[in-house]
Amino acid sequence: MKYLKLLLWPFSLLYGGVTVARNILYDKGTLTSTRFDLPVIAVGNLTVGGTGKTPHVEYLLRLLQQYKVATLSRGYKRQSKGFLLADGQSTAAILGDEPYQYHRDFQGVAVAVSEDRVAGIQKLQQLVPELAAVVLDDAMQHRPVQPSLNILITDYNRPFYKDFVLPAGLLREPRQGAARADAVIMSKCPLQLDMQEQGNIRSEIEKYTAPDTPVFFSAFVYGAPVAIGLPVAPTQKVVLLTGIANAQPLKEYLASDGYKMVHHLEYPDHHQYSAQDLQKLKQLLQQPVFSGATILTTRKDAVKLAGPELESLTKKLPVFYIPIVVQLLGLQERFDQLVLQHVRQFQKPITQ
Repeated sequence: MKYLKLLLWPFSLLYGGVTVARNILYDKGTLTSTRFDLPVIAVGNLTVGGTGKTPHVEYLLRLLQQYKVATLSRGYKRQSKGFLLADGQSTAAILGDEPYQYHRDFQGVAVAVSEDRVAGIQKLQQLVPELAAVVLDDAMQHRPVQPSLNILITDYNRPFYKDFVLPAGLLREPRQGAARADAVIMSKCPLQLDMQEQGNIRSEIEKYTAPDTPVFFSAFVYGAPVAIGLPVAPTQKVVLLTGIANAQPLKEYLASDGYKMVHHLEYPDHHQYSAQDLQKLKQLLQQPVFSGATILTTRKDAVKLAGPELESLTKKLPVFYIPIVVQLLGLQERFDQLVLQHVRQFQKPITQ
């Protein structure tokens, strides 16, 4: 692996040089970056793959529930083009996985997708009355929009300051891109992360961020299984079904909580489930070794399995999803106030 990275290093230098040049053009104003007259909160990362952005977007949506909020994503791998505002006819295939999940779980939130985020925000301002804030999903590198608050998520198991630019590593741009962040969250931390390690991590992050950029730490808290299939009690014997970037944290949780995983059906990230996939799952459960097993999956997978195209098939199987909630470690009130005060700055005073 070490020698492979050395071989790929020249290509990383080339790729990194291109991204640095692009950022310089935006920083100097040669390329246009649009700022809006309402809070635009960008949640993103420097790394390819899952760092836990979606649960953090959900955290923000719950935090801002007193306001009329919209989310805007590009809708990765969706089977549609252009701007779309989610409605009762929307599906995961049309919107993309994460936007569809937001649409299903946050009824008061306007959920939209658009490749052109500038045009997308302008459309939301036209279509959503009393819009108070927009949360951009996966927008760290989307420089045409200048967010009013830029939140960088980095994975405890794969921090950006230990990684390298593609293809030698998994960074989308050099580590110095962290200087654009207004706050950094180290995600997927152990719940008992001690203060000394937090201090060490903070010191590493601060080598790349602007002065006084706050650093926060978050962990995933897993909930009890929620049924989307047969109304039966879940068992400790499980078949894990995932179509996400990194299932390892979930597998580790299941092992620590006493589950016995007898099989893992692992599909690529953003996998669009089919009737054939569920038929394969049904046949698997009919084998003696899997007798009495519960099917566990993620919320991201569950919204597709419970969608209109597959719901009738899913209802015939013992399928459950494991909810995930983000928990800030130690400085939750400070983070909440940072976000809430930022949104309040844009509120217009009430005229008599």
